Amino acid sequence: MKHLAAYLLLSLGGNTSPSAADIKAVLESVGIEADNERLEKLISELEGKDINELIAEGSSKLASVPSGGAGGAAAAGGAAAGGAAAEAPKEEEKEEEKEESDEDMGFGLFD
Repeated sequence: MKHLAAYLLLSLGGNTSPSAADIKAVLESVGIEADNERLEKLISELEGKDINELIAEGSSKLASVPSGGAGGAAAAGGAAAGGAAAEAPKEEEKEEEKEESDEDMGFGLFD
């Protein structure tokens, strides 16, 4: 990920085809040692490709991946059926949070 992040930073800076040396320079500027094997693999996979097109293609693929939102819909349906009973736990949670913040009076154990 650090190699890809450096590649993207260079791309945003106007370097449309960053070299391995460019990426190493970015990583070394923040004290990170580059892994030559991974760096060469990244460069070879991205060579000759437009990074903006790759990002757009990846975004369209991610849009079709289920993100687990179905569980929230079931919970919302149950809350609507419960009516006022569903609101009571929320009030209790707020009271508990308030009690916790009052107990330490703004000071933590290790502050």
